[in-house]
Amino acid sequence: MACTDGNRKKILISTSTFPRWDHDTDPPFVYDLARRLTDIFDVVVLCPHAPGTKTTELMSGIRVKRFRYFFGPYETLAYGGGILNRFRQNFLCYFMVPFFLLGEFAATIRCLRAEKPHVINAHWLIPQGLVAVLAKAVTGSKAPLVCTLHGGDIFGLTGVILDGLKKFVLNQCAAVNVVSSAMAETVAALGIDRTRINIVPMGVDLLGSFIPGECKKTPDSLLFVGRFAEKKGLIYLVNAMPKVLARHPDARLTIIGHGPLEEVIKQRTRELDLQHAVIFGGAVKNNELPAIYQQAQIVVFPSIIDSRGDTEGFGLVMVEAMGCGCAVIASDLPAIHDSVIDEETGLLARQKDSGDLAEKINDLLDNPEKCSRLSSRARTYILERYDWILTAAKYAAVFNNLV
Repeated sequence: MACTDGNRKKILISTSTFPRWDHDTDPPFVYDLARRLTDIFDVVVLCPHAPGTKTTELMSGIRVKRFRYFFGPYETLAYGGGILNRFRQNFLCYFMVPFFLLGEFAATIRCLRAEKPHVINAHWLIPQGLVAVLAKAVTGSKAPLVCTLHGGDIFGLTGVILDGLKKFVLNQCAAVNVVSSAMAETVAALGIDRTRINIVPMGVDLLGSFIPGECKKTPDSLLFVGRFAEKKGLIYLVNAMPKVLARHPDARLTIIGHGPLEEVIKQRTRELDLQHAVIFGGAVKNNELPAIYQQAQIVVFPSIIDSRGDTEGFGLVMVEAMGCGCAVIASDLPAIHDSVIDEETGLLARQKDSGDLAEKINDLLDNPEKCSRLSSRARTYILERYDWILTAAKYAAVFNNLV
């Protein structure tokens, strides 16, 4: 394990989403943040173990500790789409929750005692934020707690007990980071002082990785990137394709991702006889995404408020697509408004409305110049707001203000 500079402040990042290995297919945004913070801080990441991963290792200057919580082959609760998705895929996952919480609780206590961090940054309010509050109480740690909320932990966890837990944890936080203006309003509505709420979206490497390609876009090419989950609204995009093909028979939709609704989506594609126009690319490694975006003319994000009330917290993949010079069509949801300004940086369509979605797609396919204009404005807009350099600086400012 690498030696650390005694003058550098130590940050303990607790998360349930972190790459298991190089070029993992799970989202890397916490890793990307931690990697950039190592320029300023001594960073320790605490995350769940998974089959095939090491319990401790050094990744790009980050000291990673993975806690055990069950028999090795079954430690899969936190990966493959996240904890909430695992619950929806298999109700038996609920029986693993007590073991997960106990494992994380014990590991957090050990980290607080051994590492003595200056700041704790918990990604997701529950369970990470809750566990951090309890572990601080047991150890007597005075490290301020910064909770980063990503969406599902606010919108997807509802009910009297969960609402009470959310308020309890939020009231113990020295600062609350949210990824969109819409989330800031939701947190404030829970009675949290706005002076403790920071709008700090996760970043994207807009200067090195997610950049426009050198080759021309593939004509009439549509792309979806995301999980096969209800809140992603993919079924509405599939249902829109017959109207798109009626006007643009050469249009092709590529779908990248995986998830619990995969067979439902594929079955609907067969029912609509769209096999020739819809290509399923499966899950891809994160370092392969830029090349896929660079080939696509239009990227569609038909997200919805799902049957449980869960919805997007921000939509980082939209920023990735914009960085690669794609025109973007997204659902008209509050959290989307930070990045997609209708008719300026993209087009907004009514959620759960396949007809309106088809009209927006046809509008851009009919008007290549408009498509190009929107994509150009979008990249300029996000460069000023969402590059990792800006995000890391905002996080560093929050931490430094607390210590």
